[in-house]
Amino acid sequence: MPGNAERPAPRTEGEVLPGGTALRPHAEDAFAHELAALAAADDRPRPERWRLSPWAVATYLLGGTLPDGTVITPKYVGPRRIVEVAVATLATDRALLLLGVPGTAKTWVSEHLAAAVSGDSTLLVQGTAGTPEEAIRYGWDYARLLAHGPSRDALVPSPVLRAMAHGTTARVEELTRIPTDVQDSLITVLSEKTLPIPELGEEVQAVRGFNLIATANDRDRGVNDLSSALRRRFNTVVLPLPETAEAEVEIVTRRVEQLGHSLDLPATPDASDEIRRVVTVFRELRDGVTADGRTRLKSPSGTLSTAEAISVVTGGLALASHFGDGVLRPGDVAAGVLGAVVRDPAADRVVWQEYLETVVRERDGWKDFYRACREVSA
Repeated sequence: MPGNAERPAPRTEGEVLPGGTALRPHAEDAFAHELAALAAADDRPRPERWRLSPWAVATYLLGGTLPDGTVITPKYVGPRRIVEVAVATLATDRALLLLGVPGTAKTWVSEHLAAAVSGDSTLLVQGTAGTPEEAIRYGWDYARLLAHGPSRDALVPSPVLRAMAHGTTARVEELTRIPTDVQDSLITVLSEKTLPIPELGEEVQAVRGFNLIATANDRDRGVNDLSSALRRRFNTVVLPLPETAEAEVEIVTRRVEQLGHSLDLPATPDASDEIRRVVTVFRELRDGVTADGRTRLKSPSGTLSTAEAISVVTGGLALASHFGDGVLRPGDVAAGVLGAVVRDPAADRVVWQEYLETVVRERDGWKDFYRACREVSA
C-alpha cells in the first residue's frame, strides 16, 4: 500500500552517500594528474620524504609546460622569488609563516605547498579563538583513558603530531587567531623537533621530512600577537596583493573558472568585462585613488581583497546562469559589490555613494553599471 511503502534505513553518522562528489577536492586530488606528471619528469634531488624536488614544487605552484607537453596550471600568480623562498624554507629545518592581508591566497598557497611536498594537505589545524592546546599537541580517548589509564591506544594525536611521526607537512591556519598560550605549545616542536608526552613518560621525535606551514593575517595584529620566541622559529614570507590590475584580473578569471566548473555552473559567454570592472572598483577603493591617479577616494572598512572579488563574480555568474540569460551583466554583480563594500552601514555607505557619484557616474562605458548599483543601493 502507498502508505506502507518501504523507507530507506536511516543513515548512520559519518556514512557518505554513494555517488557523492566532494564540493571542494583537496589539492592533491584536484591536481593529481599534474603532480603525477611532475613526479615522472622530475629528475632533480629531492629532500627526504618529499614527493617532488624543490624545483618541481615551485613549478607546480607557478605553472609551466613539461617536456612531454603537460601543462601545469599556475596556482599562484605573483613574484617567483616569493615561491622560491617559501619552498627553500621548507627544505630546511625552519618552519614557514605566510603573512599577508586577507585575500592574498595564503591558505591556497599553504594547501598546494603541502600537497606538492608531502602529497597530503589534510594535516590541518584551523586556528580560532577557541582552539585548544590538544589541537596542536594531542588529546585522549576518555573512554579508554578511564578504563585502562594513559596508554598509546588512548592517545589521540593532533595533525601536527601525525606529521612529526610520518615526516610530512602540517598546516596551521590563522595562527594569530589562536590564544597565545596555545600558540606557544609549538615552540618545543619547532625548536627541538620533539613533542614530550609526560603522561606516558615518552616523546615523539620528528622524522626527517617534517615541517610546518602557518598562515597569519597581518590585519589581526594585536589580536593574539606571536611571542618573540615563537616568531623566531619561523621564516616569514609576506604575500602581497596583486601588483597590477592585469595580474588581479588573471587571478580572478582563473579561480572563477575553476569554481564554476566545480559547482557545475552552466558555461557562460566571456565575462572579462565585468571581471575587470569589479577588480577596478575594488582596487580603487582599496588604494584610495582612481586608476588614473587623478582623484583621491575614501576607503571603506572592508579589505576588498582578491578573494572577495572572486566571490562577487562567482555569485554573479550563478545569478546570470540560473535567473538570467547566461550572460554576466552589471546587474548580476552589483549586489555583490555593494555587500563587499558596505560592511559598516553608516560610514561605508557614505563612501560608496560618493564613489558612485564622483567616479562611476562620470566614467565612459559604465552607465549600465552605475544604474545597476544605484538600483540595489536604493
